[in-house]
Amino acid sequence: GRWTYSEWRPPGLAGLVEVIWETRGTTTEPQDRHYPHGMFELLVNLMGNPYRLLQPRGAETFATTWLVGQQLGPIVTAPPDRHHVLGIRLRPAGAYALLAAPLGVVTGLVVELEDLVGPTARELVERCRDAPSVAARFGLAAAWLAARLAAARAIDPAIAWAAAEIEAREGRVAIAELRRETGLSKTRLAAAFREQVGVTPKVYARLVRFRLALAMLESGIGPLADVALAAGYYDQPHFNAEFRDFTGQSPRELLVARYPSGVPIVRTDG
Repeated sequence: GRWTYSEWRPPGLAGLVEVIWETRGTTTEPQDRHYPHGMFELLVNLMGNPYRLLQPRGAETFATTWLVGQQLGPIVTAPPDRHHVLGIRLRPAGAYALLAAPLGVVTGLVVELEDLVGPTARELVERCRDAPSVAARFGLAAAWLAARLAAARAIDPAIAWAAAEIEAREGRVAIAELRRETGLSKTRLAAAFREQVGVTPKVYARLVRFRLALAMLESGIGPLADVALAAGYYDQPHFNAEFRDFTGQSPRELLVARYPSGVPIVRTDG
């Protein structure tokens, strides 16, 4: 297939939005596989040609909007022949503010955005479909999101600090250390993370480390053993097991497929 990809990182939404992206073109593969990355994806189908969700559970057809929760395994879709999709990749703090609901309820699911935020989802679709250019759509999407986040609840400062610490240390942090620093018990920290991040701190650390390893693997920086060591895995068998858990494939099988991680939800072959 042939496709184009554009992205923008809105400075005014730093810490809440990782990136706003858009892809458009044709698809030749019968299925796309996409991998966990520790963030949430808000998708707007600008063309209306439906995608079908094959894995995991959730809204079976994507014709207007999807919200992809934290994932612990691959997402498999059957794409249309032609596509035009805008995505907003939300960091956990942004998703928590937007949805005004415990994030754990959408973990492992792909759901209709309107079911979570109401009719305002249709407003986003209409504005983006009517926009005259990619830059205009990016600006409209950012403005729509900023308006909804302005008065929204913020993530608990202790949880925000713990999540940032996991990110900064690339997943290589002892959860007991986070408990000591936040003053939260094991049970309270895990419950707060499920509510405000979507997964427990241990799982979030695994996702952050996996995201780093996947980026290294796809960049071709070195042998698999070197990637495993650089990403903080104890040994290559542990590295292989983690990849199978999150992707359904071994690192070597994934390399053969060679899926780019830059557009983790909607990807077509260039």
